[in-house]
Amino acid sequence: MARRLPSSPPVIPGFSFVHVLGSGGFADVFLYEQNLPRRSVAVKVLIDEIVDEHVRRMFQSEANLMARLSTHPAIMTVFQASVANDGRPYLVMELCSASLSERYRRGPLPVSEVLSIGVKIGSALETAHREGVLHRDIKPSNILETAYGNPVLSDFGIAASIGSARPDEPVGLSVPWSAPEILADESTGSIESEVYSLAATIYSLLAGRSPFEIPGGRNGAGDLMARIERGNPRPIERADVPPTLERLLARAMARRPAERPSTVLDLVRGLQQVEVELGLPQTQADIAVNAWAATIASNTDEQTAISAAGADRRDSDRGRRRRSRRRQSLAVSRTGSASVGTVQRGGARLAARRSRIGAWTIGAGGAAIAAVAIIVLASVLHGSGGTAIPTVRDITASASTSAVTFRWSDPGTLAGDTYVITTASGTSTQVGTVFVVAGASGSQECITVAVSRAGTTGPQSAQKCATVRSG
Repeated sequence: MARRLPSSPPVIPGFSFVHVLGSGGFADVFLYEQNLPRRSVAVKVLIDEIVDEHVRRMFQSEANLMARLSTHPAIMTVFQASVANDGRPYLVMELCSASLSERYRRGPLPVSEVLSIGVKIGSALETAHREGVLHRDIKPSNILETAYGNPVLSDFGIAASIGSARPDEPVGLSVPWSAPEILADESTGSIESEVYSLAATIYSLLAGRSPFEIPGGRNGAGDLMARIERGNPRPIERADVPPTLERLLARAMARRPAERPSTVLDLVRGLQQVEVELGLPQTQADIAVNAWAATIASNTDEQTAISAAGADRRDSDRGRRRRSRRRQSLAVSRTGSASVGTVQRGGARLAARRSRIGAWTIGAGGAAIAAVAIIVLASVLHGSGGTAIPTVRDITASASTSAVTFRWSDPGTLAGDTYVITTASGTSTQVGTVFVVAGASGSQECITVAVSRAGTTGPQSAQKCATVRSG
């Protein structure tokens, strides 16, 4: 099939077009020069064919999501989001070099560099998870390098709030790095599946191929899916890769999600231990302690906390969807020597495109107006007694050898509500319903959770405690 030609670059006030950087199925990326302050930037512009009212509505939440996350040093920075005069939404982002997918295909990366990349990108993912956000498309091509050689995670285009994906939502996925439960339609994404994808990405950078790729063999999407669903990736076959690292990656890519590290932080800690074993400087894990001031960061269902009703509906429909989706053909694209494949499942073609695009934004002015309206409405309802601030009642805890992961169900929050989490080290605020407390082996970690609405904090939950497992 002939590759699509890039669209015409839009006229953006304050920016001068330089040349085309690349084209994809849903967007083009152009190099622009910003006039003030003067700097080179990458501008991602949606193609006209997929822009409709649905995309325009979703545009706002995507930019808000990136604004919340891109302050992390290992997440690509977004400078601006708006809509061009021709109606196409665009994002202005920091200019980065080519992705790691181009490097590892030319030859495996040094172990020390891969460990550092794994820690930094893992820290970015852990921070996103604490904000209640899944990336859902972790792979080498979505890890770029800044002008200073630092890795950054890009493309949250199919990101979703943890546990909030609708059961009938079409899902885009990149086969070589997708967890078995994703390929089998048993899940639309979870923290455990993100652990798997990050480990598969680290494996690829070390091996120079994806985990289940056979050099010179059949590596179509169907072949890879069959191998992934059976588990047991091929050995990396590098003398400088220590057995402890191979075992760590094998555990993170276990067939059963329950057998993997329960958080990305656990995987990061394992990578740091390998650095110590090899006598390398330990890469710092940049993980936010307190969430950003994001009380109005989202006003769509896609960006809210876990929906218990949605989870129940997903379970009941899962069997029917799995049977119907298995009969659908796979749309495969080739990257390098392997048939990597981005598979679209379920729904019409346009609906599948929307799934890959994710949430986008209309502009800062409209977001501010909507945010003010939400806060005012919440304040009026609380002041009049029309809506009581709910109480979190069902906190669960799971411990690893380095941390305790606390989870709870949404007690009935409204747009603009946040959770206030109190631990022995202080208070944090976030919108997600997962909170990780790092601790020493054998230490007891406790939290209480309350809902904050329009500046007022509701009743605290009962205290929940758990002990970090001994190593």
